[in-house]
Amino acid sequence: MDLTEKLRACGQEHLLDTEGLSEAEREAYLCELAALDLTVPAALRETKGARGQIGPAKGLSIPEIEERGEEYCAAGREAIRGGKVAAVLLAGGQGTRLGFDRPKGTFNMGTKRRPRYIFQLLIENLLGVCEQCGAFVPLFIMTSEKNDAATREFLKEHAYFGYPEKFIRFFVQEMYPCTDFGGKILLEARGKIALSPNGNGGWFSSLKKTDIAKEFPAVEWYNVFGVDNVLQKIADPAFVGATILSGTPCGVKYVRKKRWKEHVGVLCIEDGAPSVIEYYELPEELAKARDGRGGLLYSFGMTLNYLFSARFLDEVSVQKIPLHAVKKVIPCLDAAGNTVVPKKPNGYKFETLILDMVRLAGDCLPYEVERSEEFAPVKNKRGRDSVRSAKRMLWLKGKL
Repeated sequence: MDLTEKLRACGQEHLLDTEGLSEAEREAYLCELAALDLTVPAALRETKGARGQIGPAKGLSIPEIEERGEEYCAAGREAIRGGKVAAVLLAGGQGTRLGFDRPKGTFNMGTKRRPRYIFQLLIENLLGVCEQCGAFVPLFIMTSEKNDAATREFLKEHAYFGYPEKFIRFFVQEMYPCTDFGGKILLEARGKIALSPNGNGGWFSSLKKTDIAKEFPAVEWYNVFGVDNVLQKIADPAFVGATILSGTPCGVKYVRKKRWKEHVGVLCIEDGAPSVIEYYELPEELAKARDGRGGLLYSFGMTLNYLFSARFLDEVSVQKIPLHAVKKVIPCLDAAGNTVVPKKPNGYKFETLILDMVRLAGDCLPYEVERSEEFAPVKNKRGRDSVRSAKRMLWLKGKL
């Protein structure tokens, strides 16, 4: 089936209009169309079922971890020394919510006289593990089309904050087409499809499109973490060892929720399988429920620090990861061919979520960490989980 037939078969023939494009522009546009994932708009036709039977999860508590700490650390160090663990930094976003129009990892948490950038803090945390284990962990950094060049330039300018360049690789997050509410793919401009990043669940499919994994064939575990949390431990030997010894294909770090309304996803059991439920999706009666000791029954707050086995990831095809359609304001061409920026949502952006990968794993090891040691999110300019609150925690830890 040629391109014209493919587009007509899925109701996207409007994309065939190349009027006004130069020959070079037309050729580039047709190449983009040929590579387009036309299965994405079909996600709109999929109906989302009701949530299943939800129950509280069980996991390793801090006292239980301390009891077997040396055993876990020994297993983790052995895996790291054998090159079996890679760290994957999800750094495709900008610091827009911080009032900062640059890659979020380049935000300065210190002062002008003594800068302490987010990337720097994360890399220093990883360097501490490397020193402890006597081996470097491959660091894979996922960027976006918007911030890739700026991220690479920044880290090179700062000599990767002491991390050996030969252990660092960059890869760009895949993009999905945006649609109107009827499922028609939108154009950002003549000969340019409106695209958006495919969500944090797309990290592995994006990585697989590169040769990075082939360069590090010994890797059996991927520690995936977000750029937001400046205190998190990366490739933590105890976490790695505990997950390996548990025999599960996935480990997740959690903190105990402070408040039932806290804005963090919660790890639960749904229909017998682990499931991360966003705070706005967890019914209020469950969010408020207490256990026999008076603590929150659903208290496992996610920190966006996961460990996945390579074997599991290879078994899970991209098609198995659910696509989520999110209503957004999308700049696009109107019927008259003019670029418009709507004042309210005019279509869908599509994304996959890493929390769905946890459910697909079928089993996981919840691993508790202390807030004061490993949880200082930088999500907002002010208030909770802000620059100020994270700076205070960094200062208390002697990192500022």
